[in-house]
Amino acid sequence: MLPSSSAPLLGASFVRELEVLQRRLEIRARSGGAGEHLARRRGGSAEFKEHRAYAPGDDMRRIDWAAYARTGEPVLKLFRAEEDVIARIVCDASASLDFGEPTKLDAARRLAAAIGYMSLARSERAQLFVAGDGIAREHAPVRGRAGLAALLRALDGVRASGGTHLARAIDAVVRQSARPGLLCVVSDFFDPGPVTAALGRAAQSGHDVAALQVVAADELDPSFEGDLTLEDAETGALVDVTLDAAALAAYAARFAGLCEALRAFARRHGATYVRARSDEPLEGAVRRFVSRSVD
Repeated sequence: MLPSSSAPLLGASFVRELEVLQRRLEIRARSGGAGEHLARRRGGSAEFKEHRAYAPGDDMRRIDWAAYARTGEPVLKLFRAEEDVIARIVCDASASLDFGEPTKLDAARRLAAAIGYMSLARSERAQLFVAGDGIAREHAPVRGRAGLAALLRALDGVRASGGTHLARAIDAVVRQSARPGLLCVVSDFFDPGPVTAALGRAAQSGHDVAALQVVAADELDPSFEGDLTLEDAETGALVDVTLDAAALAAYAARFAGLCEALRAFARRHGATYVRARSDEPLEGAVRRFVSRSVD
């Protein structure tokens, strides 16, 4: 059963969908520690290494029943050919995410919660990083279903404010990662820095990279027109613009260029790129993430 704190992020129907999808989720990078999944190594053997205490949410089929009969304490058997799996989730919390109805940040937090849920449901680890004000704030990693409440509390506390340097945040996460794993970046990617270059460095370091772009309906099809004064949500700078047909066409071309850059990165590095609208159900985006789509 889900903790009560999950209600705003993971509704009952969403969870039912995630329970199905988590069985199809495959993380291509392996972190190399003792854990839950067989490594994809040619000629590898399943040599017993050690026991680990059972935690709520672990797969009961992995319990060493002989050891349980002797000690009365449930433990899991771990093998040397098995490797620990971790999903690192970088959630952009810059002020540009506080736009749309519902906001892009709401969608980003729900996507992050979905990815975390699927990882934890498989007895894997998940760790949240919040990219805001130019840094990546790190939360402690959690494991198994027992760690879900802590992950959701951390996501509930995420607020959009200030600016960020997303490329720098991605690089920081990669530098401090002892071993590669699944690296999911959830953002609108409205960042002037070399974000795709940072994503490429993460992929080259062995991480299984996924870029999940959240956008608002008005960003896909702007409804504004006329002479306006626009304020940059992250810097507060004011810009006077005339939104006529030519200006809207220029905006559309630039937005399409951003999406194509993310798409090209994904194709070049065998990564995942999914674009989700904040005003639409997110189940489809999660299904495309699990299927390793390039939108």
